[in-house]
Amino acid sequence: MLKGFKEFINKGNVIDLAVAVIIGAAFAPVISSLTEKIIMPLISAIFGQPKFDDLGEFHIGNTAIQPGFFITAVVNFLIVSAVIYFCVVLPMNAFKKRKKQEEAPTPIPENVALLTEIRDLLAQR
Repeated sequence: MLKGFKEFINKGNVIDLAVAVIIGAAFAPVISSLTEKIIMPLISAIFGQPKFDDLGEFHIGNTAIQPGFFITAVVNFLIVSAVIYFCVVLPMNAFKKRKKQEEAPTPIPENVALLTEIRDLLAQR
């Protein structure tokens, strides 16, 4: 039992996960300020603030069920997620792809490879 736990800890996935959680916690204020101070004001200026808070309120006994708040949260999440995806993720992926293509070695033309091979053979004699 302890051997399995030791293997689990030593795999590296636990360390990677811990680092990701710490980086995520440190990065959370950056994302919050981006969404609250930049993206949401832009979305509100373009589309208006979606509000479904008063939609379909009903009571079960003394308890008020308000699904509108949940619908508002879901719509806000989807809008912010779409903006983050199209304004941050897609450009970053395009940048990484372009960077990877720039780093890729250019193929050697066939005639240059043949001349290099001939040179190497002649050097061996």
